[in-house]
Amino acid sequence: MTKLDDLAPNAAVKGILPDCMVTVVSVKWFGTDAVELMYKDPGGKPGNTLLYCSEEPRLEVAAQGRPWSFDCDGALFRLVSEAQRIRLAHLFDPVLAVHTSQIDPCPHQITSSASPCCRASLWTPAPARPSWRACSSRNSSLVGRRRRE
Repeated sequence: MTKLDDLAPNAAVKGILPDCMVTVVSVKWFGTDAVELMYKDPGGKPGNTLLYCSEEPRLEVAAQGRPWSFDCDGALFRLVSEAQRIRLAHLFDPVLAVHTSQIDPCPHQITSSASPCCRASLWTPAPARPSWRACSSRNSSLVGRRRRE
């Protein structure tokens, strides 16, 4: 609970306006239990209100800190940024599945998976392509098997 004595210029206060924090510009006392508070809302619009001691429970002085700080765990930040990169990778690399798989695809399989018809709806008829057997006769040791590393 904040007391009216805690209100000072440049303090951030919750409870004056609903759903936002205001910055105190000036405080003027009227007697011992009333304060005229001049403030600015987050948009910079000035405001003025009269507060009494009975309104202290709804007020809260927030710690004024930097809006951006770089004091978090670096390993955790790296983990989250890598997860985001993997999550959005399909937007930048349409053949991501081919590049990350452990199976060597035939050349015509790479070009067909990168073509726009494969990214269209499932009901779009696919163009005629060469048979996979034509490729497997040439590279029978690579088709459907894991890469040797």
